[in-house]
Amino acid sequence: MTRFVRWTALAAAAALLVGGCSGGSSDDGKGGEGTNTATPSSGASDTEAAVAPPSSLTSQKLDWKGCEGTADSPAPSSEWQCATLKVPLDWAKPEGKTIGLALIRAKSRGDKSERIGSLLFNFGGPGGSGVSMMPLYGATVSTLRERYDLVSWDPRGVAASEGVRCRSDKEIQSAESVDATPDTAAEEAAYFKDAATFGKGCEKSAGALLAHVSTTDTARDMDLMRQVLGDTKMHYFGISYGTELGGVYAHLFPKNVGRLILDAVVDPSADTVGHAENQTRGFQRALDDYLKSTGQDPEQGTRKIADLLKELDANPLPTGSDRKLTQTLAVTGIVLPLYSKASWPTLTSALEAAEQGDGSELLTLADGYNERDTAGHYGTTTHSQRVISCLDDKQRPTAAETKKLLPTFEKLSPVFGAFLGWDTAGWCHDWPVTGQWDTPEVSAPGAPPVLVVGNTGDPATPYEGARKMADELGKDVGVVLTWKGEGHGAYGSGSDCVDSAVNAYLLKGTVPKDGKVCS
Repeated sequence: MTRFVRWTALAAAAALLVGGCSGGSSDDGKGGEGTNTATPSSGASDTEAAVAPPSSLTSQKLDWKGCEGTADSPAPSSEWQCATLKVPLDWAKPEGKTIGLALIRAKSRGDKSERIGSLLFNFGGPGGSGVSMMPLYGATVSTLRERYDLVSWDPRGVAASEGVRCRSDKEIQSAESVDATPDTAAEEAAYFKDAATFGKGCEKSAGALLAHVSTTDTARDMDLMRQVLGDTKMHYFGISYGTELGGVYAHLFPKNVGRLILDAVVDPSADTVGHAENQTRGFQRALDDYLKSTGQDPEQGTRKIADLLKELDANPLPTGSDRKLTQTLAVTGIVLPLYSKASWPTLTSALEAAEQGDGSELLTLADGYNERDTAGHYGTTTHSQRVISCLDDKQRPTAAETKKLLPTFEKLSPVFGAFLGWDTAGWCHDWPVTGQWDTPEVSAPGAPPVLVVGNTGDPATPYEGARKMADELGKDVGVVLTWKGEGHGAYGSGSDCVDSAVNAYLLKGTVPKDGKVCS
């Protein structure tokens, strides 16, 4: 079971025609050395109110050293340094037990007098490893390194920061046989049993941490990070889920906001069902655009793919290994190349092979999304993704409620609708901890302008979310920059117009006109 919300490195590969752009200006707004007290917004609810961290945490010194490799990835080059930040396990008891967060940075290579501060990156998920991703993304944001230290981290519950693993590799592969769009009572029972078993595995792995991995917890970690790094203001680049995290930070700490970029924007007004509907529309929209690019009628092409998936539901395809391509794995394999237009030819090849009876290429794509290597080892991003989102989301749709919604989902997309519809009930079924909100609060009165970047062809975080985020941030705070492109995320995806506008905002403080369009 996989929820399609995270940003992947593949998104950076999209390349489209670019256009010119221009924008207004604002003060340079340099951030000097120093700290601000971690003071939440006066508009924060009681559950969001944070106790200021003790001086023992705000005054801690980070021991930056060369980064070590892991079983999943080699060590980055020597320009990258790693350290561990201590944060409270429970932000309601900041002087209590602490946990360690893994950080990575590359120091600014520009003139010290021009250095603005640290620029924090969150690459999405929830559950993505910033420590692994930051060096891979370094070349894309090399211009920003002239005035910033580039910094990222593994949020709590992720990878090197108390990472949660809910299942063994063998158990994950065994669960591939569970039908994520159950058609019978037996399949439905197996689906919900699998979901409950996953939650129990997470509880066993995470223990007390399971109740302290929310987006709000991580936003508070970010402000402590800002203080320890010596920054007066928070300068931040959030992608996909990272935009929700950035919005929550701005709400809690509006006076500490510096320059915030939110790219590939999650709709903060959407609840669990609304988010699933948004994604269904977004992936179908991307599939339509893909089909048009191959000369196919989108409706006919969609029906052809839906028929293939229906056949796979009854008869999984053989592959080059002893594993079969199931309907669920096929949907996952179709999703991955929709994240980037540059990968559309890969999707064409995989679909053609499947039509000829060979599921190998779609299985390889699904394995890429599920972080499965050739030795059968799976990454843990989807584990962390689930423990974070199920602590955030209060809604727990029942099977009966979901069944009533399925016709709507299937009308939105015959390919993705049923999968994402059932996901609303299965994702957090029988979860060990209660969710915290229906929708995140991101209003940030008094914060400086936040640049919100939306891509009209984004499959995972549909474009409409950008305006919703800007509206909820508040008047004179949210500023929307639109790119008429394809793929998940806009910056670094081939538009000089987008890249120039973002660079001008981050490096010079120049805020583009709200509603500016790059095509």
